Amino acid sequence: MNTIFQTTITHIGGCARDALLDDMLITFREGAPAEIEEYCFIHQHGNIAGDLQVGGMMKLGENCYPITAVGEVASQNLRELGHVTVRFDGEAQAEFPGSIHVTGPTPADIPLGSTFKFLL
Repeated sequence: MNTIFQTTITHIGGCARDALLDDMLITFREGAPAEIEEYCFIHQHGNIAGDLQVGGMMKLGENCYPITAVGEVASQNLRELGHVTVRFDGEAQAEFPGSIHVTGPTPADIPLGSTFKFLL
């Protein structure tokens, strides 16, 4: 598999970890508006070398998660805003246009400095 996007978590909003309790991970690039940053894992924005696809993998730290669904604007949001909402529920249909669904246990925590990537 080839890495199509890779970044590092550089800041964690005050309420970002609350989403993990709802089996979600919300990301946004550095420079997000303050009201959005509060709810996100903020990362260095990089280039995306392809579109997110079912059958690809998300890697968070040392954990790998198969991608089961990709919303119609998820790749565009990641490319333009560094924003993506990951749902750890393994659903085959994206709940929202910007959602990505993966199979695997929701992380209990995501430490600052964690590597976040997508592979195809």
